[in-house]
Amino acid sequence: MGQPRALILRSLRSKRLEGRGRSREQHADTNHKGRIMSWREFWNGSHSIYVNARHRALHFDLIGKDIVALIPSRDAQVLDYGCGEAGSAEAVAARCGQLYLYDTAPSVRDKLRTAYGQAANIHVLGDEQLDILAEHSLDMIVINSVIQYLSHGEFETALRLCHRKLKPTGKLIVGDVIPKESDAIADTKALLGFAWKGGFLLAAGWGLVATFFSDYRKLRSSIGLTRYAPQDVITLMAANGFEARRDRHNIGHNQNRMLFVGTPR
Repeated sequence: MGQPRALILRSLRSKRLEGRGRSREQHADTNHKGRIMSWREFWNGSHSIYVNARHRALHFDLIGKDIVALIPSRDAQVLDYGCGEAGSAEAVAARCGQLYLYDTAPSVRDKLRTAYGQAANIHVLGDEQLDILAEHSLDMIVINSVIQYLSHGEFETALRLCHRKLKPTGKLIVGDVIPKESDAIADTKALLGFAWKGGFLLAAGWGLVATFFSDYRKLRSSIGLTRYAPQDVITLMAANGFEARRDRHNIGHNQNRMLFVGTPR
């Protein structure tokens, strides 16, 4: 790497990136009922980030196709870390050997077990099951649209876990990473472009109005989202055992955001 790990991390951590040091656990805002909220509480609660059913369906169809394109083989063992609703899980599971779904939010895990509990090759993991998953057993781990809600320290913790669970020949996919210079306007343009092509432009317009008054917008304003320069991600991944590169195509509709592929060293 050319520099000791501690020096690399000290240099990186000296940069004041938006969202630095904030986590899903951090209390930051109060909703209309007066309850303190964090990103974890938001995802664990009742919310809707899709403007209508068509938006949701097209979103998960695209996510599934993009993830499937990255799966190394039909018998691959794949973990979706921070999977959320995992609306494309069946499509992904059909193209791999075993699919493991993990999310930190208990309510999300409950919904996943209800949706996929009968699927032969889809397994929903809690914290304990993830921890005891066999070391060096996975062919691919996907962390998509997650690290914007994590501090650098939390991202490093996830990287170390991924390094333990991946085979030496495995790969780590870190997708939908928000560039340092990006803002809400870039996300809005990407959504409207997706809506125009997908035939839900009017609903997207109303959805943007609703988002302005939502808890998501309040949290984004108060906590913020963690943003990265490309080299920041590569440096963090290198410091935690991965050779990493930026890929040209992000997962999902927003190609202003970034995707990185890492292989264990």
